[in-house]
Amino acid sequence: MTELVLVADDDDDILLLVTTRLRRDGFEVVQASSGDEALRLAREKRPRLAVLDIGMPGLDGLEVLEQIRADDELRNMRVLLLTAKAQESDVRRGFDTGADAYVKKPFSPADLSARVRELLDGA
Repeated sequence: MTELVLVADDDDDILLLVTTRLRRDGFEVVQASSGDEALRLAREKRPRLAVLDIGMPGLDGLEVLEQIRADDELRNMRVLLLTAKAQESDVRRGFDTGADAYVKKPFSPADLSARVRELLDGA
């Protein structure tokens, strides 16, 4: 069975890069370009994992993560934060909010795909 992954980023180039890599590696991907759209798709599609950018319009990635963790039907979804926010306080805040993984931009698409696989295999 193909794993469904939600990818949310307001940067079209990053969205395309991540989506293309994950699809090439056998994942089914749904895309969102805002936090509000990401949360709607998470509720509708029920992906096993979400890759969220922190700095998105509307709800940011951390707010989406908070909503996911507060929702009884979504709280077990794996969440990977993919962001340019690289300070230690940003990383700590991401994990404190409930992230399963934190990948800093710039990133290697191959490494990101490997992290996604690790998170899904460990679920």
